Amino acid sequence: MRVTDHRYAGEIDRFDLAIRLIQHEARTGTIRSCTGFSEDRIRKIYVSYFKAGGMRGVKRRRGKSPRRVGQFINSAPRQIEATVLAGLFLLCDAGRIGGNGRLERTTDGDPVALGQRLCQAFETYQGMHPEPRWSFEWAWNLYHSLVESRELYFASCDSCAGPYVQDAFALDYRRCPFCELRDQRRDRPS
Repeated sequence: MRVTDHRYAGEIDRFDLAIRLIQHEARTGTIRSCTGFSEDRIRKIYVSYFKAGGMRGVKRRRGKSPRRVGQFINSAPRQIEATVLAGLFLLCDAGRIGGNGRLERTTDGDPVALGQRLCQAFETYQGMHPEPRWSFEWAWNLYHSLVESRELYFASCDSCAGPYVQDAFALDYRRCPFCELRDQRRDRPS
């Protein structure tokens, strides 16, 4: 190994992350914020490795990333998947639960490390759900709604004491979506 080989390690990590994010059909703005690459460089990577390289199943999404949080909590099944994905953020060390159920960032401001951990959490989520409800962009929105804007947080269920994702500005009945679904099934006539 040469002494100079390590100087390209950071660039290679950023490039690998860009490829990974493009495979997840992340928007250019998301890729740019994780890698620091310019929009032009991201387009060139896409054209070189995906469009011209024969990987035509990968689409490029246009426009801004989704920002609504209501999608995560407007039904029990959606709230369950959002809670699972948020729990995977914790397991992949993209965040930790701080005071009052708030998710705090753990990557010390390293956007590449954060992008890699979010990709790991999202890939695990995709493996758990045969037809995942959320795309990578929605996962990105969920993470930022928990960490940055703090519109969402982890609440604790009074019935089972389990954590679940909840809107910080909505009325909370202190029941997780898991208990809600269980009780709905129990109340149905046979």
